[in-house]
Amino acid sequence: MVLKVFFPLCCSSAESGILIGRWISEQNSAVILAVVHFPFIPAQVKQYLSEVQQVTKINVSVLGSWSNSKQEKEESLSEFLGDLGTIFPHEPWIQISKERDSTFWSCSTLQKQSNSPKEEEEVVLVYYDQRKVMLSHLHPPVDTTTSTDHKADNASKLAAIFDTVANSKILFMTDRYDDGPIKLTHWQSDGVEASIIVELIKQASVPACMLLTFLLSLISVICKSRMLKFWPLSFLWSKLSTSEQLGHRLQHLQVISSNKKAQNQIQLMRKANIFVSLLIDVALGILLMSWLYRKNRIGHLADALIPVADHIAKELQDLLQWLMGAPAGLKMNRALDQVLGRFFLYHIHLWISYIHLMSPFIEMILWHVGLSACLGLTVALCILSDIIALLTFHIYCFYVYGARLYCLKIYGLSSLWRLFRGKKWNVLRQRVDSCSYDLDQLFIGTLLFTILLFLLPTTALYYLVFTLLRLLVVVVQGLIHLLVDLIDSLPLYSIILRLCRSYRLAAGVKFRVLEQKHRKPLRLLMQINPLSYGTVIQTYRLPTYSYYPKDSWTSLCKKLFFGDLIYPWKHKGEKQD
Repeated sequence: MVLKVFFPLCCSSAESGILIGRWISEQNSAVILAVVHFPFIPAQVKQYLSEVQQVTKINVSVLGSWSNSKQEKEESLSEFLGDLGTIFPHEPWIQISKERDSTFWSCSTLQKQSNSPKEEEEVVLVYYDQRKVMLSHLHPPVDTTTSTDHKADNASKLAAIFDTVANSKILFMTDRYDDGPIKLTHWQSDGVEASIIVELIKQASVPACMLLTFLLSLISVICKSRMLKFWPLSFLWSKLSTSEQLGHRLQHLQVISSNKKAQNQIQLMRKANIFVSLLIDVALGILLMSWLYRKNRIGHLADALIPVADHIAKELQDLLQWLMGAPAGLKMNRALDQVLGRFFLYHIHLWISYIHLMSPFIEMILWHVGLSACLGLTVALCILSDIIALLTFHIYCFYVYGARLYCLKIYGLSSLWRLFRGKKWNVLRQRVDSCSYDLDQLFIGTLLFTILLFLLPTTALYYLVFTLLRLLVVVVQGLIHLLVDLIDSLPLYSIILRLCRSYRLAAGVKFRVLEQKHRKPLRLLMQINPLSYGTVIQTYRLPTYSYYPKDSWTSLCKKLFFGDLIYPWKHKGEKQD
């Protein structure tokens, strides 16, 4: 059976001593964590390892000896290091030595009973970067080309090695400058990594989180007040994109300010992604606000809004005049055509009058709306979407009028068509049943069918035109909401971590052969395979609170054909991940 010894690269230049680590009997593997070099007292080493076991819950023990023959006087230690196997009860006893003036290493195992090398057991020496393995998080495999059981077995073996190093942080908190009786060599033996800025941020985050929690609780009480539950306010609050986005960000702030510690790596990464997303969102919003208020761009935007509204109204009036004539050479029902055209022209007149009535206040409204960008770019985009919805409300009304009239005629024609065939729709059983009609019913049905059939082209043309206009507005709003969802759900911290420190997000490992020689242990270098960017986004993508119709293209075309209204409203209770 092959014996695998995972040896940290930082210990390759350590002085001679004993190897401490974890023995994984299921894999016949030894994970070396540190080297205890001379001088030391065996009783103190055992006491120190028992304290480490109580904290880390890992069976850390002395696995063998390490000999670095850099000087001739150290060669006399080889016999002494071999005799240490009688003091520290572990089987097999691993002996690793670095040959002087040579790149080759020797590795052998001793049985305590016979005290002789096990030459029949092949040894594989695997080097690993202790710092990268400790800081990385091993993700489960996502490749579906291999067997599921085989992937799970390999993942569990790697997870045991990664968990051993990650859970031994207490072992790496001592360096060579400590006054303790035991001197260790590991990745932090030259000094524990720390940052003064990070420590100051940790100290300042406690009062900041307490203040933020108080403010959020106050805002939550205001949002849940009865004033917002009355019908007009509750209806508007449920339909506006801005209110939904503010509620979404409020939940994000509650997650960040929570004093509850993250239970696992996924929750920790979620908090970090939310924090970075909020930070970048607010930074982009402040940049947008500074751009809007520079060089009086708000005033220029307000001055251009009225001419744009007049131009759109003129184009709609020209379109209606075209429909009231002979559009594309089609002969329409003149009476119905004139009624519908004048009805919609009157709505345009009312809308333009309303816009001109609000013109003195538009600049002030835009000035105050621009201040909302300090809450984040997503809030500003949602306000823009709501403004577009309000400015195109007359187009929505045209679409609703045309769709309802067209739907009424379609369902009327389908009911009268069943009357000709001697059938009717059974409302209770939700099916078509046979029915006998008398002569008067058939005569009246024929008249109504003829009237609806000849009026259908005129109604269908108006419905088609206003549906296309409505879909154009919905597409613009949809693009804005897609951008909002991209900012809300994109795991920016994970992507930055994958870009700068790819080893932190490990998908697996790969091995590179360093040395292979007869009667020498095979030496491999273990390197971390990072997650792909697509997998990072898929794994750490934040949940969104935008709700879109879950209709397929077939269902959407069916609704358009039968005149059913297509609502782009947000429906609560349908949370989408």
